[in-house]
Amino acid sequence: MSATHEVNTICSFCGTGCGLTVQVEEEKISRVRGNRDNPSSHGETCVKGALGWGYVYSDKRIKDPMVRKNGELTPVSWDEALDYIAERFNAIKEEHGPDAFGCFSSSRSTNELNFLAGKFMRQVIGTNNIDSCNRT
Repeated sequence: MSATHEVNTICSFCGTGCGLTVQVEEEKISRVRGNRDNPSSHGETCVKGALGWGYVYSDKRIKDPMVRKNGELTPVSWDEALDYIAERFNAIKEEHGPDAFGCFSSSRSTNELNFLAGKFMRQVIGTNNIDSCNRT
């Protein structure tokens, strides 16, 4: 007999905050439905929220940091990937200035994450080149 349990969570497809009840069977998602106790969605969910979780198990999903070496994406440690990003950001900023960067945030991000992205771009990178696809 498999171990089945439910986990209440928030849908990540937009900023509305719809509640989901995720059924987990043998450590894998087996069903997703709206959480009736969620004050934002009252048990309702859109098609993406109810059926859009298949990407979690896609064999095309990148699960580890990768850096392009000799034209090929190569798995690397998080430390190596973050060091590479910092080096490239600094080199680009030095050569082209901070306005060479832009940030496009996602409606799938929380308000807090979008705030943090804006703060990072303004205070760390030094640019106001920020946009998003938010519709809410």
